Amino acid sequence: MILSAKSSFVKRPIRATLFPVTGKEALAALSIGYVHSVKDPLWGNIPMTAEMKALLDTDEVEKLSRIKQNGPAFLIYPGAVHTRLSHSLGVYHLGRSIMLTLAKKKDELPFTPSGLRSFLAACLLHDIGHFPYAHSLKEIAVREHEEIAESLILGSESLSEAIERTGADAVMTASIINTGRKAISGEAEFYRTVLSGTLDPDKLDYLSRDAFFAGIPYGTQDTDFIISSLSLEDGRLVLERDAISLVEQVLFSKYMMYRNLYWHKGVRGATCMIKKAVLSALRDGIITADDLYLKDDYEFSMLCQRFPDYGPFTLIRNVDHGHLLERKAMKEYDAAGSLENAAGNPAERWRTEERILSLLSRDYPDLRSHEVIIDIPEPVNFESSIPLLSPDGTITDASDAGLIFQKAGSLFSASLRKVALYLPQHIAQEKAESAFREVMNG
Repeated sequence: MILSAKSSFVKRPIRATLFPVTGKEALAALSIGYVHSVKDPLWGNIPMTAEMKALLDTDEVEKLSRIKQNGPAFLIYPGAVHTRLSHSLGVYHLGRSIMLTLAKKKDELPFTPSGLRSFLAACLLHDIGHFPYAHSLKEIAVREHEEIAESLILGSESLSEAIERTGADAVMTASIINTGRKAISGEAEFYRTVLSGTLDPDKLDYLSRDAFFAGIPYGTQDTDFIISSLSLEDGRLVLERDAISLVEQVLFSKYMMYRNLYWHKGVRGATCMIKKAVLSALRDGIITADDLYLKDDYEFSMLCQRFPDYGPFTLIRNVDHGHLLERKAMKEYDAAGSLENAAGNPAERWRTEERILSLLSRDYPDLRSHEVIIDIPEPVNFESSIPLLSPDGTITDASDAGLIFQKAGSLFSASLRKVALYLPQHIAQEKAESAFREVMNG
């Protein structure tokens, strides 16, 4: 059972920010005592203090070593078996690099040593609330992984104490991660903008890491140049205006990674099969949302073993063995389309899938309801809001800097979103397309 943040084991006062630190003091907090290193294939040696490295041995973090970062993508790209733990280490490394850069550029910073270490802890722990397929199940009534992470930090005495031993504040660490609540301080709010922004360490790591392990070039970023172009002005993280092409690069890289990896038709097929199985089991009372939380990949796949006779769970078993449904029909997403409106939420989608089943059953009487899946991808956010620092010291927003920032995001999202029909391999495509057109036309 997951504890809520309100039922945390102890209440502690938040450490107040009494005065800013100098750049030298910030550098000391980020450098002294980092005597251990973790070897990473992407970033090389990642320096850590003994106390920060000890966080890797906590149950909450160790679990991430058993969750694949890209879920079923390895079925299409066999090298993509890297884990959320390796990603979390990368986010920690890049987050620390950003703070080191800011400390070197400023004589005074509105931070505290405890706050800086809380930010590093948040980078390392930001995914501890993740469970397999969490992003794909967002339209189901499940808790956000950031909320779960906060509950774990505030509800576990051992984890909270491990965080405190690093010199971080556990409450601030939780506040940085869970953006669904009001930040506990202005310092925590700033760290949030660094951890979740246009050029954040999360995105910079997962784009480069996913591309590296999948063996595709599209997501690779010049992270050293990006980080060296950041600075702190007026309490905000800003990018040098001359480096505006870096935002364009990140936006396009994200688009290309969605097009070629995250939303590859095979990856979408595996994902929608898992989603259909979970939706069915929740609807039929086989499982509850709580059964999904705090699972690793193996524990998630074992859900279906508890109910061997439940038909929809064969979808999970088939994904585990690489037996995927095929995309048999497809259309561009249209917010005003009759199919999109008829299948806009899980309950309505179920009725539309049943209608397709009835149409195809004339020729395929053995077709089962859980084998008919309409896939409607969620919108993708191509955020481009970051303050730009001009040589004369003026600050403007990147979205005002050029036409690409005003239109690229919506164009990228529109070109990616396809409404698709997934069916077993033996269903003839012309039959599938005919049924798809019929429901599409209302």
